[in-house]
Amino acid sequence: MRTGIHPDYRTVVFHDTSADTYFVVGSTLRTDRTIEWEGRTLPYVPIEVSSASHPYYTGKQKEFSKEGSTARFQQRFGRFLTPKSA
Repeated sequence: MRTGIHPDYRTVVFHDTSADTYFVVGSTLRTDRTIEWEGRTLPYVPIEVSSASHPYYTGKQKEFSKEGSTARFQQRFGRFLTPKSA
């Protein structure tokens, strides 16, 4: 592996500000902010959405009709599309 071309991989603390949850993971993301975490000074990155606050992962997303878009279209406009009998 060539030296000097790869970003530094290090442990970073991500803070989901909407859920007030912290994640400690490896990342190459650069930041000037730091935080004291379990006796160590680690890079700190605040984020707005993570698996702790995203509606898909929390199960709080809106449920759409299970019948599908084609069935909804036929239900709304099917009477206009059927041929009239003579």
